[in-house]
Amino acid sequence: MPSLQHYSTFGLNASCTSISSFSDVSSFLSLYQPNLPTYILGGGSNSIFVGDFEGAVLVNEIKGITHYDTDTHHFLRVGAGENWHDFVALCMQNQWYGLENLALIPGSVGASPIQNIGAYGKEVNAFIDTVEVVMLTSGDKVLLSNQDCAFGYRDSIFKHKLAEKVLITNVNFKLPKDNVLEVSYGELSSLEDATPERIFEKVIEVRKSKLPDPLVLGNAGSFFKNPVVPLCTFEKIKKQYNNVPHFLVNASDEVAQQSGEPTMVKIPAAWLIDQAGFKGKEYNKVRCHPTQPLVLTNLGDARGEDVIALAKEIITSISALFAIKLEPEVRLIGSEGLITL
Repeated sequence: MPSLQHYSTFGLNASCTSISSFSDVSSFLSLYQPNLPTYILGGGSNSIFVGDFEGAVLVNEIKGITHYDTDTHHFLRVGAGENWHDFVALCMQNQWYGLENLALIPGSVGASPIQNIGAYGKEVNAFIDTVEVVMLTSGDKVLLSNQDCAFGYRDSIFKHKLAEKVLITNVNFKLPKDNVLEVSYGELSSLEDATPERIFEKVIEVRKSKLPDPLVLGNAGSFFKNPVVPLCTFEKIKKQYNNVPHFLVNASDEVAQQSGEPTMVKIPAAWLIDQAGFKGKEYNKVRCHPTQPLVLTNLGDARGEDVIALAKEIITSISALFAIKLEPEVRLIGSEGLITL
């Protein structure tokens, strides 16, 4: 069975029945076998194979970037197999602004709508116009609107109704020419005379200083989502931890929108994990990173069961301490496909 160790940035020693790559829809359809468990892989930066996968892994290498503009927007059609950061860098070179806060996020363009990737106050769904997919059951090509994708915080229809049912072939972006800069989050708030270029450079600088390079130390980026909790839950935590970092979130329900009152609060998962004492903690060959506890790392020859054990221990501790249930942001793949903790 072929090894998957070099197809996932976490680098666990797992294997699969077969592995192939494709660069267009016709080659994908020739490889895809409906009766065989199949996992479609992009850059492998958000997928952790915690055991041998008893099926086929198909690597999406659909490439190509085209651009046109109007008086108000830049429109880009991007192949799902393109590298995300390289695409953002290309946009910066051409002064197609909007994605600068999302620099250096690992992975492929095709994974961006699945995760609704985000950083420093921006989420990719704000810039996605449509997503081109192929239905696995029929081979039909379908164009999904932004609304069709049901985007949420690190969430989309591709994790629910369409999970394991479509192949994303291209993502179509719509970048406004009157781009509004977002510098309210974290280290960006210290920028003077902010420009898209300075934001882009600062985000890269900060991410490199805090996050381990997966080429050096195996990891899958942020392991957990930042939880969004009711205001009452946050108030209880604040009574004990007055310095708890947080961001107010406007609820999507109609009453909250009419009142304009925020009813939900986002709390950094890294802060919760740090308070629970996991920063730098090791479990066999898996470690909670010492400078960014939101990231779990492979110290070498880590096993899938060790990743799961440490993740479950963190989830249990955070639940006991703060009455918050952390949810993984990474996709964990077992012998038959995606698993949950």
